[in-house]
Amino acid sequence: MDLSALALADAYGTGTATPAAAAEHCLARIAAQDAKLGAYQAVYAEEARRLAEAAGAALAAGGRIGPLHGVPFALKDLIDIEGRVTTWGSRLTAERVSPATGLLARRLLGAGAVLLGKTKTVECAFGGWGTNTVMGTPWNPWDLETARAPGGSSSGSGVAVAAGMASFAIGTDTGGSVRMPAAFCGIVGLKVTEGVLPCDGIMPLSHTLDTPGPMTRTVRDAALVLEVMRGTEAAAIEADLAAPDGRFAALGRGVGGLRLGVLGQAERDLVSAPILATYDEALARLEAMGADCVAFAPPTRHVDLAERNFVISSSEAFAHHGARFIEPAAPVDASVRARMLRGKDIAAAAYIQALQERPREQARWRDAMAGLDAILTPSTLCEPPPLDTIDPATAPAEFTRPYNYLGMCALALPIGLTASGLPASLQIAARAHDEWGAMRIGAALEEATPRLPAL
Repeated sequence: MDLSALALADAYGTGTATPAAAAEHCLARIAAQDAKLGAYQAVYAEEARRLAEAAGAALAAGGRIGPLHGVPFALKDLIDIEGRVTTWGSRLTAERVSPATGLLARRLLGAGAVLLGKTKTVECAFGGWGTNTVMGTPWNPWDLETARAPGGSSSGSGVAVAAGMASFAIGTDTGGSVRMPAAFCGIVGLKVTEGVLPCDGIMPLSHTLDTPGPMTRTVRDAALVLEVMRGTEAAAIEADLAAPDGRFAALGRGVGGLRLGVLGQAERDLVSAPILATYDEALARLEAMGADCVAFAPPTRHVDLAERNFVISSSEAFAHHGARFIEPAAPVDASVRARMLRGKDIAAAAYIQALQERPREQARWRDAMAGLDAILTPSTLCEPPPLDTIDPATAPAEFTRPYNYLGMCALALPIGLTASGLPASLQIAARAHDEWGAMRIGAALEEATPRLPAL
């Protein structure tokens, strides 16, 4: 079964699939695979079946709500559903019952989507490799023999979508936590401009930098889920999907005439050879389609902006969660504790300076990007590594954290497999509020790139 959200919507319309069949397909995949993959923190099987049956009955009666009606999805276990446990990936909050449903979740449920359950996360969403030593680390489905990093912190969401255990999932991104698991798991992940989507009912890590975002099978699915999450009315989305001059149609305009900034040699030297090879192949495809790829000289190195991002995120993370991590005997993930306590040691002056420098840095990058439509980087520097080789004090976020700090949007897009058979990903970073521009580039490249094999 094609689990793309838009493909399911079409199949429901033609009667070749039903919401009940789609939900049962995902639940069967979960039953067969999740004992090994460990993507889900909780599965709401019976509730999902009831929702899917109701969605099917509504469709049969002409009561279609919109294009997500009856589509099965999952939520990162930071997002509240009233009366349900939301653990935040921590034993310390393993019995925390959500007091109310967050606005994003209400919008998705109100659009008729069928919630399958909650997906695992790095403890308190604070880590890029996807590991969680206290609540379980999801298994990257691209290598069933060797446990590899799934990417974090939206680790379970990435694994669930990649392994066909959900049509789409929702993650959160403070320094790459949507894009890194999307990259390591071979799916699409969209980091939106901060403020575009509401964060109420979502555990805060960094109230300055947090952004929720969709993790999907295709770029068009990401666009669809984004619009539902923004609160766009179903009728307006339907009209846009059907319009020959609408935004969804514009995703098919290609990249002819676009000018795209790419890595210069100094930053290329940071990237592993397998990822660099797929990156260059993707750039060649874009140029063959008429894009002009030119070396981009960042006004400040990506690695320096990544460090400023960490100053803000770790300071705010400690303010929100640090009291629970100070006690040495607390049953917490050791690597997350270390990151939390680094936030405790950051001086207030350094935190304030990082905040005050943001608008000045944003202005410098706007000037440097004059004449460019987007900046293209690898989403990660390396392939998903074996878990036993990871340095937990690091994160694969050199190219993702800067765009949170800069307040820009960015799309992670699968661009093929490396020689080792592992997914590689391109990051398309665009100006603030230009999500559709990033997705236009992604849609063109997606169309020109062989799809990854189904898992």
